[in-house]
Amino acid sequence: MKFTITGRNIAVTERLKAQVEKKLGKLSKFFTPDTTALVTLSVQKDMQTIEVTIPVKGSIIRAEESSTDMYVSIDLVEEIIERQIRRHRKKLIDKTQHAESFSSLFEEEESPEEEAEIKIVKIKKFDFKPMDPEEACLQMELLGHNFFVFKNAETDETCVVYKRKGDTYGLIEPEG
Repeated sequence: MKFTITGRNIAVTERLKAQVEKKLGKLSKFFTPDTTALVTLSVQKDMQTIEVTIPVKGSIIRAEESSTDMYVSIDLVEEIIERQIRRHRKKLIDKTQHAESFSSLFEEEESPEEEAEIKIVKIKKFDFKPMDPEEACLQMELLGHNFFVFKNAETDETCVVYKRKGDTYGLIEPEG
């Protein structure tokens, strides 16, 4: 597994780099040697954040953790990624996708815990009201939700607005 480590508002020292490679290197047993993990270390005020993105065929494994100590953040993000990989093992290693990014050891390894079934416990139906993304953000805030599905009045497409960290918003639109 290869690592691309960058820093924002922080100098990436050899010690930090070694710690990232040591901790995330434990995950290399799950991937082929040519898989690249993109690691971004950043500092904002007193929070030390690490973001890890591992692109794999047809999917992305991503985790982000913040704490007051970068080494603690590295430990936390490693646990999260390993948990994601183990939880989604069957989805990630679909034999029809040939699992190019994963090692054969990972494919053959048995899962110690049973796979949890996805259970839908609530179904909600509502009418789509055409609106612009700004109005959708206001509706989302009024409802106290983290996301809101709406029909874009300009494009007539179904879109989603969602709340991001730092009191910002994201918009998901279909392609094409």
